[in-house]
Amino acid sequence: MTNNVDTAKLKYKNPVNAFINPYLLNMDLICANAGEAMNGARKKAIENFNINGIYNRENDKYKHFDIQNIFSYDYEKYFVPNAFQTDNDMFICDIYDLISYKIFLQNGFYTDKNEKLTVLDNGVIYGSLAEASVKYPEIFKKYYNQIADGKNEGLVAMNTAFAQDGVFVFLPQNAILDKPVQITNILLGESNSMVQYRNLFIVEPNAKANILICNNTFSDSKFLANCINETFVANNARLEVVRLQNEHNNSCHFSFTHVKQENGSVYTDNTITLNGGVVCNNMETTLAGEHCENHTFGLFLADRSQYVANYTAVNHASPHCTSNELFKGILDDMATGIFKGKIHVSPHADKTAAFQANNNILLSDASRMFTRPQLEIYADDVKCSHGVTVGRLDEEALFYMRSRGMEYRQAQLLQLFGFAYDIISKISAESLRDSIADMVEKRLKGELSQCIGCTYQCKK
Repeated sequence: MTNNVDTAKLKYKNPVNAFINPYLLNMDLICANAGEAMNGARKKAIENFNINGIYNRENDKYKHFDIQNIFSYDYEKYFVPNAFQTDNDMFICDIYDLISYKIFLQNGFYTDKNEKLTVLDNGVIYGSLAEASVKYPEIFKKYYNQIADGKNEGLVAMNTAFAQDGVFVFLPQNAILDKPVQITNILLGESNSMVQYRNLFIVEPNAKANILICNNTFSDSKFLANCINETFVANNARLEVVRLQNEHNNSCHFSFTHVKQENGSVYTDNTITLNGGVVCNNMETTLAGEHCENHTFGLFLADRSQYVANYTAVNHASPHCTSNELFKGILDDMATGIFKGKIHVSPHADKTAAFQANNNILLSDASRMFTRPQLEIYADDVKCSHGVTVGRLDEEALFYMRSRGMEYRQAQLLQLFGFAYDIISKISAESLRDSIADMVEKRLKGELSQCIGCTYQCKK
């Protein structure tokens, strides 16, 4: 594949030249295994990145921490799969008893050496994004980079410009997956590393699927991940996505999820953040057709000096649609949490029902929570609401439990788990729900390690 980006003509006015130059110097490798749809989007994306830089200063989402400092480290950047490969069979997933179609990415590259794409009898396709861009150019031309083009978001533009691989999942009309697709992202290396990968999920009319995305770190190096999920849910299709984030405190994870729903579709998104040094989840959904349902849930547990941010935007662009949004956070020590959610109801999007809530518990005086729900309503016949709570544990409930003989710590854990389970209960698959509930309980007890399930003996 030829490189159609003339890097000699690119001049950067943002202060990250040294950071971006390795990518520009390796564009031939970046473009080598991808199809025209992926490579054709790179030039415009580089231009957008040149305009926005790491972030657009008019966007205040990163004002609570120094994002430029995060990108100032000397990160290793991989343009071919790195030599330090794992054996997928050595990874024992924390999600036990889950029968699934398994996909592994290591440092952003698809790891299956035998088949990069799997085609099921019912026409479902899953596997390497780069390979699918070559073998299915018409699908890519129709969907790729249509709703996540990075015009106003520097990190999205960067991903579009330089991502080489990721996961592709395609469900043709009327196809139903009998078990979930389980995507395991493994970050592993002996040096500080940055990875960029991109996922494209397409669910055509009347199809149905469940997808689980697990993010894990396997070594104690500093990692910076920049990921995009571009998702299309067609007429009367159903898709449920669960994200499980369990990375160490030297990791920084930026994810951008863009979803477009058509008539009668149902999309459910549930993000569970158990660990991570810096985690920024960005979710934007457009209800483009009538009678859509959107359910967006999130739970994060943060302690020490961890930073977890969730930014959401639900755009009601058509009438007779419903959206439900609930995020919960538990913060201890010097952790920082952020929730900024916006519901936008367009003119003529009558009969909209949109509900948003953010509830948080602070376990220490030094923990902080910044929250800002927003409603922008430009239609008359709607039902919309939002609400926020930031507080402590219920002392009266704790006193009642202790008066019945329960120790304070046990009473505290019981109340915290009940608070968290409200989100976990939204997961439809029973085995997945039970496994995540077990992980959350261990995390609350301080028993959960990011190294659980890894047979490698990395230094702590």
